[in-house]
Amino acid sequence: MNEYPSILLVFSAGLLSFFSPCVLPLIPSYLSILGAAGGTSGINPSPENNEQTGKKRFILLITTGSFITGFTVVFIILSIIISTTFLLMGGISKYIQIAAGIIVIILGINIIFDFIKFLNYEKRLHTTKRPKGLIGAFLAGMAFGAGWTPCIGPILAGVLFLAGQSSKTGIAALYLGLYSLGLGIPFLLAALFFDRYLVTAKWFRAKYQLIKNISGSLLILMGLLILTGRFSALNIAMQKWQFQYIYWAQDKALPFRLIADWLNWINF
Repeated sequence: MNEYPSILLVFSAGLLSFFSPCVLPLIPSYLSILGAAGGTSGINPSPENNEQTGKKRFILLITTGSFITGFTVVFIILSIIISTTFLLMGGISKYIQIAAGIIVIILGINIIFDFIKFLNYEKRLHTTKRPKGLIGAFLAGMAFGAGWTPCIGPILAGVLFLAGQSSKTGIAALYLGLYSLGLGIPFLLAALFFDRYLVTAKWFRAKYQLIKNISGSLLILMGLLILTGRFSALNIAMQKWQFQYIYWAQDKALPFRLIADWLNWINF
């Protein structure tokens, strides 16, 4: 078992970020903006217009992919900065851990009570200029990664802290790429099934405060784990589950073995 973050933990952190209150309820707005970036006004399937609908969906997928690439670049740059900081500061990593834990707890509390007013997520989305083309979608993704970090940042901070502890920029960049994959796949699925997602959007809006309360509580717990040094223990536990799966999948069907082989490769 190595000292690096568990693949399962990093990927799950990306998924959890997608379900944060500043992302999940606003997906229809994100996709509408990305659809406009690709020159489409929406996806309204009908038996008479299947070809046009397919074209619009393809364009939306491409612009969404460009958006995901944009925030992935920002997160990888952050990982390089953090890992370099750990390398240079070495002996004060304990104090960085304490500071990171406190920040995550404060931001988790803010998600519930919204007392830091300049982090008004929904207002920031609607005041953003609409991007144009793939470059515009890419820049919008970079703006998401840089400007919305205070919202998804509590989860991101935990991943950055674990990856940064290795003091190896390549490893840190790899794991933030995996985090971005966990965050990006649901974006692509929402784009692929855009109209079906719109049907459930009203439910997410109605449950917005509940989503905030659950997300904030989970992030406060994560902050406490970082503050007390238990976040690394969670990582070790998830590594054990990961290697137990690899052992279990050795004589199972092909899809399970392929996943196990990939986990083996990624863990060197």
